[in-house]
Amino acid sequence: MFNSRRACGVVFALAIGLASAARAEVAVQIHYLKQIVPAPPTLSNLDPIPEDLGLRGAELGLEDNITTGRFLGQTYSLSVTEVAPDGDFAAALRAALAETDLLVLDAQADQVTLAADLSEAADALIFNAGAADVALRDTECRANVLHTIPSYVMKADALMQFFVSRRWDEIALIAGDRAEDVAWADTLEASARKFGLRFGARKTWAFDADMRRNAAQEVPLFTQELGDYDVLLVADATDDFARYISYNTWRPRPVAGSDGLRPVAWHRVVEQWGAAQLQSRFEELAGRHMLDRDYAVWAAMRSIGEAVTRTGAADAATLRDYMLSDAFELAGFKGRPMTFRSWNGQLRQPIPLVHERALVAQAPLEGFLHQRSELDTLGLDQPESACTAFAN
Repeated sequence: MFNSRRACGVVFALAIGLASAARAEVAVQIHYLKQIVPAPPTLSNLDPIPEDLGLRGAELGLEDNITTGRFLGQTYSLSVTEVAPDGDFAAALRAALAETDLLVLDAQADQVTLAADLSEAADALIFNAGAADVALRDTECRANVLHTIPSYVMKADALMQFFVSRRWDEIALIAGDRAEDVAWADTLEASARKFGLRFGARKTWAFDADMRRNAAQEVPLFTQELGDYDVLLVADATDDFARYISYNTWRPRPVAGSDGLRPVAWHRVVEQWGAAQLQSRFEELAGRHMLDRDYAVWAAMRSIGEAVTRTGAADAATLRDYMLSDAFELAGFKGRPMTFRSWNGQLRQPIPLVHERALVAQAPLEGFLHQRSELDTLGLDQPESACTAFAN
């Protein structure tokens, strides 16, 4: 039988416990800084990139922080700067750092390192919510940068775990010719070899024809030379040609990577673990579905909020130390508490494997074990990472 008095007592005790962490009024100022990047020309305009991508995640995270902080004497404010493609990103960074030492960046990898290396950012805490580049978690890591967007390696490893579980041992790959396509393809290939899968033929997609008319003729001929395989990976980071591969291949095989079965940080088909509630609140705010970068920005905002709640502090040094400690956990609506890796600042998180209409699986999959956390089977584990900035 439900005991309302006991439940109220538990809630009251929890509130008292949280309030004890907030020993005084705390004002938390966060700056969200986005570099606007012109979308490259693609073969289809069916899925335009939302102009408010990332920003709505910041706004929802702010709302969540305010809701919690209201009971603890904590106030949150958010400043937003969007830098035009030809704008002065360094100047925008310096202006933001003059306001606060808590920054959430939605920018490319070189701009993340630019931000981290500014003298004004030496004592700041910067969240990378936009760049999945492996180097930022490896040789180019920075001690003042934490990452809430999953890396390419995390997504690739999620796919490979699924392939191993299905015994899809033979892999072929098609990659675009843009730099980001090549980087994604290289990561997929390296991950396949790490998991002991046989990586076969790899071809570069360099068509400039209108695939809306020619896919049924061109793709079978293009894929015929790949030989036999269990699954075809497609590396198309800019969402250019991948949509035209499925059901047009010479051999009837599943497609994964940038189309078909996709590894994501977030998707509307994730409904368990309270995710449906997060989805509905985001849709009410933004009028659209939550996407990867929205989720990564939201996770950065909520990481700050959770750390402030538990420490009662708002300075970057205290918050960073707490987030990298074993005490920190973030409820991310993906079935497991999410934590930061102490050796490179990456947020551990499950990776949903989805197609457009359903969640197929969520990595890490059963059977992939780790001495610390199964989440560390995704991405650069401590022995694999060349990051030394977090050593102390």
